[in-house]
Amino acid sequence: MLFQQIARNKRRTLYVMIAFFLLVILIGASIGYVFFNSTGAGILLAAVIGTFYMLSMLARSTDIVMGMNNAKEIKQESDFPELWHIIEDMALVGKVPMPRVFTIDDESPNAFATGRDPEHSAVAVTKGLLTRLNREELEGVVAHEVSHIRNYDIRLQTTALALVSVISALVNIGYNSFWWGGDRRRDNDKNGIAVLLSIVLLILGPIAASLAQMALSRNREFLADASAIELTRNPQGLISALEKISSSEPMQSADPSSSSLYIANPFKGDSWTHLFDTHPPTDERIARLKKM
Repeated sequence: MLFQQIARNKRRTLYVMIAFFLLVILIGASIGYVFFNSTGAGILLAAVIGTFYMLSMLARSTDIVMGMNNAKEIKQESDFPELWHIIEDMALVGKVPMPRVFTIDDESPNAFATGRDPEHSAVAVTKGLLTRLNREELEGVVAHEVSHIRNYDIRLQTTALALVSVISALVNIGYNSFWWGGDRRRDNDKNGIAVLLSIVLLILGPIAASLAQMALSRNREFLADASAIELTRNPQGLISALEKISSSEPMQSADPSSSSLYIANPFKGDSWTHLFDTHPPTDERIARLKKM
């Protein structure tokens, strides 16, 4: 069952990433068509900006994401010995290098992992996680995050975060071009429907990118939960941790653009539809864990 879920999630991940890249190309083409009289110029602009953002994120993803979430690095195990040893143990069991360790000064219990690969990874936990969870529960959370590292989810999420930033930057360029008078093509172009569709794409592009990022996150959380149990051999630890995290207050330090990285939604917002959730429902995650 686990291997079937892994294969299914990998296929879904591939589809979402293809959709991301197509969206970047379409938005670039729309900007070129509406504002610069050339779809090719727009696609080239998207490629240049995309390459810049991607290389920047892959080179400095850990420092960027940790800075966005006000995380501080632990340089020595004596500062938080229990946390350090648990991460060290889970990394050893998961056969990945010891990640960098960060803490976030927030009373809400939560955690996330980031980085471009297992050799350049990091785990961050909130102060609330350390004070409210016992060792068994903390091991379950850390195993979940180490599983993200081992499964290369961190690279995938970093890439998705960079692509969302690219789409936002391209849309901002489109809006600025509109106000700077770069929309003259609309006055002369006979194909009004194509222009209208391009403008609609610019408006809805960021929403579509956010939805794709959320779908990507939901798919990977189930797999990380299952992989965590493979490391700890103890479903109850993660089950109890998720129950405590889901019933806690919202975080104050989390950055909205990186909320999908956390083990649970740091803002606790209940949307009118699960389409807009950054994470799968906690009850569903717990139900799956109880079957293992």
